[in-house]
Amino acid sequence: MKLLFDKISTKTSKLVTRQYSTSFSLGIRFLNKNFQDSIYGVYGFVRLADEIVDSFHQYDKKTLLEEFKKDTYLSIERGISLNPVLNSFQEVVNTFKIDHELIAAFLKSMEMDLEKKEYTEEGYKEYILGSAEVVGLMCLRVFTEGNNTLYQELKPYAMALGSAFQKINFLRDLNADYVGMGRMYFPNLNMSELNEKVKEEIEIDIEVDFDKGLQGIKKLPKKARLGVYVAYIYYRTLFNKIKKVNSQKILEERIRIPNPQKVMLFAGSYVRNRLNML
Repeated sequence: MKLLFDKISTKTSKLVTRQYSTSFSLGIRFLNKNFQDSIYGVYGFVRLADEIVDSFHQYDKKTLLEEFKKDTYLSIERGISLNPVLNSFQEVVNTFKIDHELIAAFLKSMEMDLEKKEYTEEGYKEYILGSAEVVGLMCLRVFTEGNNTLYQELKPYAMALGSAFQKINFLRDLNADYVGMGRMYFPNLNMSELNEKVKEEIEIDIEVDFDKGLQGIKKLPKKARLGVYVAYIYYRTLFNKIKKVNSQKILEERIRIPNPQKVMLFAGSYVRNRLNML
């Protein structure tokens, strides 16, 4: 039965999400139930591609990613895949008419991780577009449920929020990306040149994206607003924590939010949303 396989596919994407990202999976739980399975489908797809380029070091990553790319488009064309995560993703793409250009941009950013080690300003913007902004747009297609006018209105805000999240990840993982992967995402930045002034310039740029992203959250349909706001609060708290430490500490350790604090943040987000205090 196809219906049974689809249920298994959704559960697989949900499992992938929960195993790889506690914070993101908790945020999804605050979405309306009608949206949850679809966002699990998007995240499962994104996560698998990311794992290929970030984790499978003993394998031919380029070949694996190329096969994953072909299987992705084939699953969308056929409306089915024996890969449960891709089967879940294709259902979201076909149901909500997610633009194939968004998928192509995302997969290109994954390809860039196979080759690129340092980025120019242009390459940095292209990578953030593909790795984060388009993922936000995929989710926005789900949240707007076919309302293209609303989608177009909220599009720049969703892109800004995705950009802010990704830049925070870059800042938090600066040492791991450079030492472990040989990657430097921030343009024209040498690790030896990171100081308080440079860190502050990066933070100012993130603040601009964050402020714009929050404006968009307030405009989201009610069914989606709380879940996205929860993710915003988590990243805002992480960002504030990063801002309080000096540049040297960023290079020495990965800044984290303890799980008990996450629970408190999410509870507070729920209350603020209920009271319309966003």
